[in-house]
Amino acid sequence: MRVPRVVLCLLLLPLAIAVTVDVAARRWRDGATAAAVPAGTIVDRDIAYGNDRAQRLDVYRLPGGGARRPIIVMVHGGAWRNGDKDGPGVASNKVARWLPQGYVFVSINYRMLPAQDALQQADDVARALAYVQQHAAEWGGDRDKLILMGHSAGAHLIALLSADPDRAQVFGAGRWSASVALDSAALDVVSLMQRRHMGLYDPAFGADPARWRQASPLHALGAKAVPLLAVCSTQRRDRPCDQAEAYSQRSRALGVAAEVSGQDLNHAQINRDLGMPGAYTAQVEEFMAASTSR
Repeated sequence: MRVPRVVLCLLLLPLAIAVTVDVAARRWRDGATAAAVPAGTIVDRDIAYGNDRAQRLDVYRLPGGGARRPIIVMVHGGAWRNGDKDGPGVASNKVARWLPQGYVFVSINYRMLPAQDALQQADDVARALAYVQQHAAEWGGDRDKLILMGHSAGAHLIALLSADPDRAQVFGAGRWSASVALDSAALDVVSLMQRRHMGLYDPAFGADPARWRQASPLHALGAKAVPLLAVCSTQRRDRPCDQAEAYSQRSRALGVAAEVSGQDLNHAQINRDLGMPGAYTAQVEEFMAASTSR
């Protein structure tokens, strides 16, 4: 029997409404706190820092301002397997906050699992860092005033390089001002892999204890380390702040500045909310300003 068009539309209407609401809800969750990119922002997208199509970066800047602007280089998270330089929470609030303050903002992609493990991904971050330093003046940036920032898996990668900056030097990167690690639970990879842990860590770090030590920022930490601010969620059951405190204490014992910022935010909010007005952003901002003024 043929269903009249009017009846068919009425039957499908609830489904259409449900789909629309679901899409709207997802957009709200992803972008409810996303600020607009400042008017006049210049965005240079998909600049190649390597031969692989994943080795790309985006540069956000405002026109003018001379060639002495500090730079933030952002490394996205995603369990070493997923994520994107333009993903939800990665750039928007940070760009909106810090471009008007005179920063250049760079967001990078890198090769991921299964093609590259965590150690190899850190090498990609080092390559991107070297490229940014080499080209900083073209964007009005100051290579000597650079903050390396990362969230989740990206926070692990930048912490690993910060603990032993000689690793980045191999790829042509010079020393940078400081690093901001946003909610990594892999600062002590050795202890992480020795206890019960989420399966996402196994592909990243493998089963070899020697490899765990190589990939562990805490164990790579030396006197040449770059100052680091470890932001951590106090809501997580795996207690990333414990690892952040251990890293900070060892760093300070070596004479290298390190701070911990525990935040009553979940893992996604730690990344997404950075740049929004408030005490959290102000604390990170203070650390960056002090680091780039040295």
